[in-house]
Amino acid sequence: MSQPAYQELSAFVVVAREGSFTRAAAQLGVTPSALSHTIRGLEERVGIRLLNRTTRSVTTTEAGQRLREQLEPHFLDIQSALDQVGELRDAPSGTVRINAGAHAIDTLLWPKLKPLLAQYPDIRLELAADSRLVDITADRFDAGVRLGEQLAPGMVAVRIGPDLRMAAVASPAYFKKHPPPHRLEDLTRHQCINLRMETRGNLYAWEFERDGRELRVQVEGQLTVNNIDHAQQAALDGIGIAYVMRDRVEALLARGALVQVLEDWCPPFSGYHLYYPSRRRPSQAFSLVVEALRPDGGRPG
Repeated sequence: MSQPAYQELSAFVVVAREGSFTRAAAQLGVTPSALSHTIRGLEERVGIRLLNRTTRSVTTTEAGQRLREQLEPHFLDIQSALDQVGELRDAPSGTVRINAGAHAIDTLLWPKLKPLLAQYPDIRLELAADSRLVDITADRFDAGVRLGEQLAPGMVAVRIGPDLRMAAVASPAYFKKHPPPHRLEDLTRHQCINLRMETRGNLYAWEFERDGRELRVQVEGQLTVNNIDHAQQAALDGIGIAYVMRDRVEALLARGALVQVLEDWCPPFSGYHLYYPSRRRPSQAFSLVVEALRPDGGRPG
């Protein structure tokens, strides 16, 4: 039996991880047909089927899963070794993959990391917008960004943003027809815009706190969305009350396009943190990303 080439084994690991020839091909920079041909060649060389292929998905066979489990840690070690060798060059290089919510990317990551890309052209950055609490290690992200209260255990956490606040908001036109709520129980008489969570598919219960008392309120209304931008737009259109991050609507509140209610029930809470596994030695490129994201921009003091 001829020995499989490194390229074939590397391609197999990517396909097995992605569960899709299309996604894996895009990541490897080849066509799906070429990638499929490579995997078939690998299976012929090892003499056993490694992947189950259907029109909708690609899964590993028992042999394929065993091979993936054996190979994947070694490829991670190889990539880490290459990154460390690359650090001996004059300019930092390498890819940094970060999983974060769209709000964190819009307000923190992109504004701070855009100058870094201009300064270090050999650094490649991948920002994956995702509201789910993913396993960054299993999904091969270098880091994730989440609120302080959502951080996974056993991670190094670096605060990268200020405290945040929620805000219950609606348009002046809506409040002309419906008296603004002054107590939480008043929300039962209002059209509230529900948000369906991507992680579990359940409706988000609005979280309030005052004087150390925490309450979760399950609201009702005609409209349910799964995107906070759509909830905000619906509030602007007079559909009802939306519950959003206050920093998203500061300008709209300032010019009177939206009105905030129940403000005394919306105290500050811990903001965004960058987190990553403590056992992994960070590359020079990753260290530069971390420093750029710190509130002081990496400056001492």
